[in-house]
Parts: sequence; structure tokens; C-alpha cells
Amino acid sequence: MTVTRWRWVRTTTGVEVDPAGEDDVTELGDEEAILRTCRTLAVVGLSPRAERPSHRVASYLKEQGYTIVPINPQVGEILGEVVYPDLMSVPGPVDVAVVFRRSDGLADVVDQAIAVGARAVWMQEGVVDQQAAAKARAAGLLVVMDKCMRKEHLRLAHQERGGFHEQDE
Repeated sequence: MTVTRWRWVRTTTGVEVDPAGEDDVTELGDEEAILRTCRTLAVVGLSPRAERPSHRVASYLKEQGYTIVPINPQVGEILGEVVYPDLMSVPGPVDVAVVFRRSDGLADVVDQAIAVGARAVWMQEGVVDQQAAAKARAAGLLVVMDKCMRKEHLRLAHQERGGFHEQDE
């Protein structure tokens, strides 16, 4: 099987795929490419409890305009969305599998992400599995490991605003 690894680039007209590898563009890191180009996020391990990190992150991302698809086999609805027991049960396309599960369950999530045609796997802070990450990359998926999607979104938004400005006195 041949895997095409697309290069996401920033051009004068926006962010796009650059399979030709032209030199006059700025290549994006996986985090920025995912945040800028992927809109449907399947949040694996999303908790219905508002105080849990998975709930706070998914709620924030939904407020930012991302489509949230909750994955949790024990709940029927979270954040006003229908919950699915696993990625294979999601009826529509999934851009990113955002993982809030222990690292020892990651191999199955990566297998499902590959099977459903996801473009990326984002493993939240504390979720690390080098073998699963390598498998996802070998299948052509973008991979982010041990980083919070909310924090990365906020960091990117801060960079776009040019940082904090001192108030005029």
C-alpha cells in the first residue's frame, strides 16, 4: 500500500494541501494543520461531567465552531449531541479522533480511526503510545501526542492576535 503524506501549507489565499512540495510556502505543523483544516472531531472518552477535562475541551471546541461527535459507550447524549459507542458507529465522516482515554486503549482507537478514514489522531495530555502513533502515521494520518487541543487552539489564536499589547497610558 502506498501512503501519500500531504503537506499542509499557508499561502496568500489561506491554508491548503500542497502535494507538489513547492518551496514558496510555509509548511504547517501537525497541530496547526489539524486545527485549521479539520472541522469534525470525534471525542473518544468524552465525559458527561462538566468538571472533567474532556468535557471542558469539547465544550470549548464546540464554541469555536467545531462539530463535536461524542464517543462514550455508557451515555446517550453529551453537549446536546448524540453519543456513539465507538468510532465505527459514527454515521458520518470523522476528521479527527481526539482521545481522552488511557494509553493502553489507544491501539484500538487508532485502528478504528484508520478504518473510518479519519485524517488525524490527537492524543490529549498524558496519552502516549509510540507504537499506535507510528501505525497512524504509516497509514497517512496526522498525529499529535500528549498535547491539549484546547491549549493549542488558544496558543494559535494568541499568535494570530499578535500577543498581548500594552495599554496606552
